[in-house]
Amino acid sequence: MSELIAETLKAAGTGPVFGYPGDPSVEFLEGCRKVGVDFVLGRREGTAGLMAEAWGMLSGKPGVALSTLGPGSTNLVNAVANAYLDRTPMIAISGQIDTKRQPTFTHQVVDQHALFAPVSKYVASVAPNCAGQVMRKALRVAAAPRPGPVHLSTPADYVGAEVLDSDITLPPSGTVHHGLTVVGDQSPQHAIRQAKRPLILFGISAMQSDAGPEIVALAEKIGAAIVASPMAKGTVAEDLPLFAGTLDMACNDLMWDFVNGADLVLNIGFDAVELIKPWTVTSQVIHIDCVPNTDQIYAADIEVIGPVKEAVAALTDDLESQSGYDLSDVNTHRADLQQAFDAGRVSGVMNPSDVIRTAQGVVAPDAIVTTDVGSHKLLVGQGWRPSGPRKLLMTNGLSSMGFSLPAAIAAKIYAPETEVICFTGDGGLAMVQSELRLAASMGLGIKVVVFLDQSLNRIELKQMARQFASTGTVIEETDTEKMAQSMACNGIVVETETALAEALGSDTGNVPLVIGARISPRQYEAQF
Repeated sequence: MSELIAETLKAAGTGPVFGYPGDPSVEFLEGCRKVGVDFVLGRREGTAGLMAEAWGMLSGKPGVALSTLGPGSTNLVNAVANAYLDRTPMIAISGQIDTKRQPTFTHQVVDQHALFAPVSKYVASVAPNCAGQVMRKALRVAAAPRPGPVHLSTPADYVGAEVLDSDITLPPSGTVHHGLTVVGDQSPQHAIRQAKRPLILFGISAMQSDAGPEIVALAEKIGAAIVASPMAKGTVAEDLPLFAGTLDMACNDLMWDFVNGADLVLNIGFDAVELIKPWTVTSQVIHIDCVPNTDQIYAADIEVIGPVKEAVAALTDDLESQSGYDLSDVNTHRADLQQAFDAGRVSGVMNPSDVIRTAQGVVAPDAIVTTDVGSHKLLVGQGWRPSGPRKLLMTNGLSSMGFSLPAAIAAKIYAPETEVICFTGDGGLAMVQSELRLAASMGLGIKVVVFLDQSLNRIELKQMARQFASTGTVIEETDTEKMAQSMACNGIVVETETALAEALGSDTGNVPLVIGARISPRQYEAQF
């Protein structure tokens, strides 16, 4: 059965399996070896799962994660939940005790279906008499809108058994446009024609649909300002005159004021899972997505349901050119946004926004950047300008700390010739830093930029706002250079923009470089 599972994954082009095996996984590892599916040994199931999630973000195909039973499966839950709320396709596989002992045995046995069901689109056990059918369904469910994880249990007495259902039939993956469904009392074209200040807010589904060119064409035809959701950054070039910034990251009040200034908002592939602040827009909203607006986080009067690219293109074809937003208003907003991004800079020290600006000026234009969770993520989310979709990876649905390093490892495996930069805080790195050893052992020359401020800044700021002491939010300083060396990486601590630029511009070959960027957290106080 293990070879059937591996052959199906290989046929579907899912890439390597990231995981941490156990006794029930022995046959599966052998099956992967025989079939030619690579296995990447993460240092923990949770981080291996985050690598699989990042693979799904990069490729658009399910990333595959493996754990053993019991604690291995419970460690994997967070990564599966991450993929669930980040709308990322994933196939998570956990070994399980043999079926004879499942009803009564207790040691290291948990109910995996109950454990994963709340954070998975589908849970099942793979058995010899249904393996082919279950794998086909798993692939289809994981990739179907909205994409997400499925979880499969593989009991120990099944993984090496002779398979009875050996049919490898992949589900269809392409989309053929056969029309759109419009829900509402008026046509979207009529609403758009009435708008004087239309605004497009695009999100994850637009990114996954590669709908950037269609969004730009519609925006230019109707004069719509364009705003990105964080996980969709890069879908539309951020140097376009109509681009107005990213919602719910740094400078957020300014962004919400701008969105509220529109008289019509077109939510194109926008997923409310990325909203941090409640939706307060009072103007009319048109929902355009491959799924209906069943969340009802925002009240859309009109829904256009169908493939995102085709839906946007069809709208564009049906409309005449109109003036829309005054470009000078967008330009004024962008200038204000830039000023707000740098607000609170302290002279004579390196500020968080300095790190981002310096890195943007040094790294390759097509670099893949990953960012962790914390104050720095909000600045990266607003300030980084990726060269295209899937060039900035972040978790913004579940927002788990410790995401960016495993994501960077997956990115370097996925695109070995592309420069990969990981942004993280000292708190986030402490959670996953053992994966540096994996990166070194695989010869992955990633660069890890650590915002060194010795605190869990987001929580410390909330303590400060309530005039509480910094209790439980202080991160003791780690010797970055020695820590990196202990993981067979290179390490350096920088305190100036010049030193940071030199480190980022250096050629480290196949050895990961950990750059501790010592920053002043005082800018965060002004920002947040």
